[in-house]
Amino acid sequence: MTPSFAPDELARCVRRLAAEIADGLARGAGAPPFALVGIRRGGVPVARQLAREIAAREGVEVPVGTVEIALYRDDAATALPDPKIGPSEIGFDVRGRDVVLVDDVLETGRTVRAAIDCLLDYGRPRRIWLAVLFDRGGRELPIAPDFVGRVVEVPPATRLEVFADEVDGTLRMTEVSS
Repeated sequence: MTPSFAPDELARCVRRLAAEIADGLARGAGAPPFALVGIRRGGVPVARQLAREIAAREGVEVPVGTVEIALYRDDAATALPDPKIGPSEIGFDVRGRDVVLVDDVLETGRTVRAAIDCLLDYGRPRRIWLAVLFDRGGRELPIAPDFVGRVVEVPPATRLEVFADEVDGTLRMTEVSS
């Protein structure tokens, strides 16, 4: 059965994920400041929500950037005949900093691999962490998240998409059958 999450359930998941990230990074005593980098499209609203939650919980502002991975994909030539490419926006120095890559749904690992390649074009972080709202399994590459909101079982022909409501920023999830 395909999972369904109401906006309040997604908000709880984001709060739990933010606490896990803040606690996990705090365990590295003396760790440098960290930043969140959302992977376009679905990871960007999740990263922004996480930054708000961490600021409310910890009282610190966390810089948020975005990476556009379309041109870094290993299947760009075949899978993206007419790509919609947005900008990568990283307004801080990643060198020597812990960076948490954020995505909405982790499946094959190919998006994350592309995001790492893109991020490294901005410099060499001290460490790259991975946070995902949903882990649905199905890896094709040896990539595992450090922080997970929820593990879900989804039929292979179903795609999960998370987006932010344009009016109030509330996260919503849609299920799309292929």
